[in-house]
Amino acid sequence: MRVAQQHSHRLRPALIALPLIAVTLGGCSTAALNFAAAGAPEGEDAVYATSPANIASLTDVVRRNPGDPQAFNMRGSVFGQAGRYDEALADFNKAISIDPHYAQAFANRGLVYRETDKLGLALADYNKAIAIDHNYAVAYLGRGMVYRQEHKLFAALQDFDKAIALRPDNAQAYYNRGLLYQAKHQHRYAIDNFTTAIGLSTQQAEPYVARGLSYMAVKNYKNAASDLDQAVGIAPQSVQAWTSRGLAYERLGDKEKAAGSYARAMNIDQSYRPARAGFFRVGGRLGQAYQAF
Repeated sequence: MRVAQQHSHRLRPALIALPLIAVTLGGCSTAALNFAAAGAPEGEDAVYATSPANIASLTDVVRRNPGDPQAFNMRGSVFGQAGRYDEALADFNKAISIDPHYAQAFANRGLVYRETDKLGLALADYNKAIAIDHNYAVAYLGRGMVYRQEHKLFAALQDFDKAIALRPDNAQAYYNRGLLYQAKHQHRYAIDNFTTAIGLSTQQAEPYVARGLSYMAVKNYKNAASDLDQAVGIAPQSVQAWTSRGLAYERLGDKEKAAGSYARAMNIDQSYRPARAGFFRVGGRLGQAYQAF
C-alpha cells in the first residue's frame, strides 16, 4: 500500500472579511493529511491506508526490517494520516535515527509538528529537509505553510514560488499562494492561483470556496455561486462551504437559495454564527423549509 506524497491536505485558509459577513475558510471533513512516502493513493486506497489491516501489515514489515528507515517512515505516514500523532512521531524519530539524512522523514515529522501547532519544531524540520535536499518541493510547501501561519507572508510566498518551480503540478502550492494573494486583497492573482489548483485537483472543495470568496470580493457573484455549488457538491458537510454559498446567493438576490444554504450550514453546526446571522438576515424562519437548489 502506498501513502500520499503531498503535504497537508487539510488546506488551511485565511480569514476573508466581506461586507455584512465574515466567513472563515476551513478544512473540509473529507480532507486528509498526506505525508511524503513511496506513492500517493487516492479515494478508496487512501481510506484503506489507515485501516487496522493495513497498519497491521506495515507493523509486520517493520518487525521484519528493523533497520529499514523507509519501513518506519511508511508506517509513520499512515499513523499521521490516521491522526495518531504520537505513534507517527515515534516512527519518524526512529527513521531519522537510522538515517539522519532522510529528508522525507524530517518533512513528515515537520508536518506532525505543524498540525499540533509546534511551529518552531516544524520549521526546524523543514529547514533540515531542505538542507538535505535543496530540490524537495514538499519541504518548501510545508515551510511556506508554517511561515503563513506565523504571518511571515513574504517568506511564505518565496517558498510557495519555489515549490511551484520545482513541481508545477503541485496543487497545494498554488492554493496556498492564492491564499496569500487573497489575504493581501490581490484577488485577481488569487483567482488565477485557485484556478490552477482546481485544474490540478478537481475533487478538493477548499480551492472552490476560496475562489468563490475572491469572486465575491470583485463582485462577480454569478461565478462565486457556481464555485460554491461545486464546493458543497464535493464536501456536503462543510459548514464553511454552505455559509459561503448562502452569501453568494444572498448577493445575487436569491433569498430562497441563500436561506436554504444557511440552513444547511446550521444543520451541520448550530453554533456557527455567520450561518445563523445570514439565515436571519435574509428573512429565514426556524422550522420552515427552504430550497437550497
